[in-house]
Amino acid sequence: MTTYLAVYLGSLILALLATPAVIYLARRIGAVDRPGVRTIHKRPTPRIGGVAIFIAATVMIGSVVFVNNNIGEAFRSVRLQLATLLACCGAIFAVGLADDLKGLPARVKFLAELLAAIVLCIAGVRITDIELTSQWVLPLGGWGCLLTILWIVGVTNAVNLSDGLDGLAAGICSIACGVIAIFAVHSGVTVMAVFMLALLGSLSGFLVFNFNPARIFMGDCGSLFLGFTIAAASVMCMTKSAAMVGLALPALALGIPIFDTLFSMLRRFLERRSMFAPDRSHFHHKLLDLGLQQKHAVLTIYLATLAAAGMGLFMLVSEDLGVLLIFACVLLLIVLLFRVVGAVRLHETVDRLRDKHVTAQCQRNERKTFEHMQLRFRQVQGEKQWWQAVCEAADRMDFAWVALKTTHADGRVEEEIWRAAQTRPDLSRIVTMTIPLEENPDGATRQFEIAICANGSLEAAGRRATLFSRLLDESVARKASCGMRQASEVLRTTQDT
Repeated sequence: MTTYLAVYLGSLILALLATPAVIYLARRIGAVDRPGVRTIHKRPTPRIGGVAIFIAATVMIGSVVFVNNNIGEAFRSVRLQLATLLACCGAIFAVGLADDLKGLPARVKFLAELLAAIVLCIAGVRITDIELTSQWVLPLGGWGCLLTILWIVGVTNAVNLSDGLDGLAAGICSIACGVIAIFAVHSGVTVMAVFMLALLGSLSGFLVFNFNPARIFMGDCGSLFLGFTIAAASVMCMTKSAAMVGLALPALALGIPIFDTLFSMLRRFLERRSMFAPDRSHFHHKLLDLGLQQKHAVLTIYLATLAAAGMGLFMLVSEDLGVLLIFACVLLLIVLLFRVVGAVRLHETVDRLRDKHVTAQCQRNERKTFEHMQLRFRQVQGEKQWWQAVCEAADRMDFAWVALKTTHADGRVEEEIWRAAQTRPDLSRIVTMTIPLEENPDGATRQFEIAICANGSLEAAGRRATLFSRLLDESVARKASCGMRQASEVLRTTQDT
């Protein structure tokens, strides 16, 4: 117990000493986060606070190796896994620091997290089976590596996304570290207990400077390092105990960031945006929209996290189905909390899923029509068949009318018009577009005017206009190519004669 206390206090003191130095360094090198559209702070703030957290935690973790007691012996007995874990955590920290200083694409960071998780799996840090009850153990086999990678990468990104308010990510991670430390001590996993207490101490010291109004942000170097380390530590705890509680407790303690990430991914998927696209619809943003001040929003999330983790601790003294029941009930309460603050709306989500399905079906039908007309245009011979193919394409693509205007070199104007056989279209829902074609060899210029019925949406009308334009481009290019071949054959015949 003395070693545990020394690790916590040592990392706390180191963080208190290192954070002011990091603030000074960040200002000197310009590593500050300036106010912008997506930010809430009003003044430039240093953003590499994760450096202080990393230094304080790793120094104390590394020093335990030299302690001459049972805990030090436990550290030395898992040297390979420990070295691999520290190396991977250090690599993730370095990637985050590079992003804070220079900026990295989201895909690069994701790839780094994925590679680090794979390295841990190779080193033996992976979930092999899950003890659902005392009589029912679920062996995972090769699926264990996939579950481990998903868990580590998912938690890392969840913590990263939660770093949106002063002290929010640091406070949530502190609670998660405390919960995992309790479980580790309870299960006799001393190595992970030391890891979590070192992180808890460094976060406690850092929060003195990070709580609202923050004098420094942890940045990606802090949030990625914390998320990755906490996720990996929970896997190691489960590896040693095989109990479901090893993952269930951290999942509840990080329930708000995890669900926030899942709902954000769902929201971006339904809005057809990139999974890495930023927005202002996270859980903490919804609390601010309800009128809470930043400090009160953070404290609210602290209380919710403490409540979820506190109820989750009852799993330590429960058995079999009791563990599953507690876990399911707390997860349900977290989801209800998201529903209450408006971070997720069931009816709206169902409507968007239905709209997305309809849009996807329309796109498939439009694609089939386009591919059919491609073959049709390739069989065209002569202007008359070409115009018939144009009219057929317009009919299949639900156009109101198509007009081809040809202006000859001598000023003559010819116009051909196709109109839909249906009743008079609603002109307020018509999208018109002019498409110029390449000039003919005889000097005549041609252009199309197309009118598209916007029955579904303007986006659908735009897609059909794009597909029709592609058909015209391909057919004109094919006619030009045929013309060049015919001219070449005539020239060759003349030369032979």
